[in-house]
Amino acid sequence: MTRTDMKIDAAVNANDARMIAEIAKLSHEAERILFITGAGLSADSGLPTYRGIGGLYNETHTEDNIPIELALSGDMLQQRPDITWKYLLQIESACRGAGFNLGHRIMAKMEELKPEVWVLTQNIDGFHRKAGSANLIEIHGKVEQLYCTSCEVVEQVRDYSHLMGVPTCKHCGSLIRPDVVLFGEMLPMQAVECLQGELEKGFDLIFSVGTTSVFPYIAQPVLQARFLGAKTIEINPGDTEVSAYVDYRLRMGASEALAKIWQTMGYDLPI
Repeated sequence: MTRTDMKIDAAVNANDARMIAEIAKLSHEAERILFITGAGLSADSGLPTYRGIGGLYNETHTEDNIPIELALSGDMLQQRPDITWKYLLQIESACRGAGFNLGHRIMAKMEELKPEVWVLTQNIDGFHRKAGSANLIEIHGKVEQLYCTSCEVVEQVRDYSHLMGVPTCKHCGSLIRPDVVLFGEMLPMQAVECLQGELEKGFDLIFSVGTTSVFPYIAQPVLQARFLGAKTIEINPGDTEVSAYVDYRLRMGASEALAKIWQTMGYDLPI
């Protein structure tokens, strides 16, 4: 490393420290806070993404010569449930045994301090619930909840280790599916209404954590905040759809950044 590199690194570190101090102050002062979370947060638990670094499907197509987004689509589930379930089982198996991480716990502890803290997550792993978050909008559903596509019997499962091939309902023999939003499907109305209701109340502070914000309903709260006077923070190592619009950017991993903010607020890290 050259002396120039060392100076640049020192400047970046100093800038991060300044921003973290300001974000910690804003977090202390805010009454209503919204955390928007994506795959980057769960990646700290060791969960792989579909694509990108550490992704399960980095090639253009899967072994069935189709994109993973098509394999995990609502249309494919209807036409070829064996294809969709093949990759659902692969992904669940790769994620099995993982649990919530420090970032999830800090958000839950923040809610204990401030009852008007909310989490909007795209993740279907249930880690926010298990970490203790109650004000939670799981906009893409829950992977541990299965339901029958015919008689709508619901089953809570710990994992998919007991499932093989295309699972069917014990009561009517129809197709079973996870209660998640597949590509091309509508968002759950109850979750959408809850999100809109909370956005109408307004937030003082909005965090975008570990998400590229490619979906409009994920970017909307951040973009809307600019017109409503709320401060916005992005925690993400890379550039995203909202990077140019936030007040603060921390190019860091989710758990690392949240831990530094939490400690700067004067609290010990939760166990």
